Amino acid sequence: MKKIRAAALLGVTALVVTGCSAGGGGGGGSADGTGPIKIWLSNNEQEVEWGQSVVDAWNAEHPDEKVTAQEIPAGSSSEEAITAAITAGTAPCLVYNVAPAAVSGWVKQGGLVNLSEIDGADDYITERGGEVDSYSTDGAYYQVPWKSNPVMVMYNKALFQAAGIDPENPQMNTYDAFIEGSKKIVASGVQSAIWPAPTSEFYQPWFDFYPLYLAETDGTMLVEDGKATFDSDAGRTVSDFWSTFYQEKLSPNEASTDDAMSAGTTAMQLAGPWAIPSYADTVDVGFMPVPTSDGRENPTTFADSKSVSMFTACENQGTAWEFLKFSTSEESDGQLLEATGQMPMRTDLTGTYADYFDANPNYVAFAEQAENTADVPSIPNSVEAWQAFRDEYSSAVIFGKESIDDFLKNAAAKVDDLVAE
Repeated sequence: MKKIRAAALLGVTALVVTGCSAGGGGGGGSADGTGPIKIWLSNNEQEVEWGQSVVDAWNAEHPDEKVTAQEIPAGSSSEEAITAAITAGTAPCLVYNVAPAAVSGWVKQGGLVNLSEIDGADDYITERGGEVDSYSTDGAYYQVPWKSNPVMVMYNKALFQAAGIDPENPQMNTYDAFIEGSKKIVASGVQSAIWPAPTSEFYQPWFDFYPLYLAETDGTMLVEDGKATFDSDAGRTVSDFWSTFYQEKLSPNEASTDDAMSAGTTAMQLAGPWAIPSYADTVDVGFMPVPTSDGRENPTTFADSKSVSMFTACENQGTAWEFLKFSTSEESDGQLLEATGQMPMRTDLTGTYADYFDANPNYVAFAEQAENTADVPSIPNSVEAWQAFRDEYSSAVIFGKESIDDFLKNAAAKVDDLVAE
């Protein structure tokens, strides 16, 4: 069963919807209404192709309930476009790119349908996804957890080999071993051992500090019960680990000007299965779990997941629910996996899609990791809280301008204030 501890991530795109005011949504749809519906898909090319094929299959069997698909309108983020559509009452029936941490704000805005009020919906959601209670809002589901991209360490096997590290069994699961291996990589002539983005965007902690913090704490979120958790021994241990990389020049504190993995200027990065196709023709990649101080087996990592939600502007909600089930069925999920390599959020992935994983062994590690993930907490002022954390982290860990203790204390105080508003 999946270990998922929070309403999930916002995605790599910026989440601009927090603390939305009530109102909007354009309600008036019928839970029993049937007829044409519109859906929005992410602008990922493979997802668009998957979505259109599912729509075509549905439309062939349901000529009176035609589904029309389009990409989410352009904006600085998907969430911004969705929020604007809710406000204008022009949201589609379904969106297949919902950042779970945005859901509570959209519920307050009046934009989302309470799926738990649909007969059989709760059973469908839990039977498909397993332990997904953390995706509920006020005890009800306003989203169907859909897919995840568990973050792991992706590495260049050739560069490991050149550094004297066994590319098939790197044995870098402890902090000490990971640092030792990283020193060998840089000593071999590679510019960077691992190159997390050192930029200031609020979501960057999800690809350096946060996966290791989740691993070190067995899934403790950045905020729990309204309080920051990271001003702790575990937070200090993770911060010291990353600080070592910058202090000892194992990771640059400036951004790469190109794709460092493709260019061979870094041997490792933190990434999900979405990254595999990017290097299919350029880099022989391997994968390993994020390290922990004690090298524990099966560490928790960041899920990087997305959901599907139904919007109150939808007139034909009966059709929307039936299509939502159709598009998240075992068959459709298998087609999503085939098309994108992203992990459907359902139980027993490797057993259900054994043929796929036999044919695509690079994805097996991510399927297994998908059973042990956690996400960002659903909190007020989410973006502001993560930004406050990032600013303090950057000052202390990346640039060494303040102590780790001061960073943790100051960031925790700022996050607590923002969450309490």
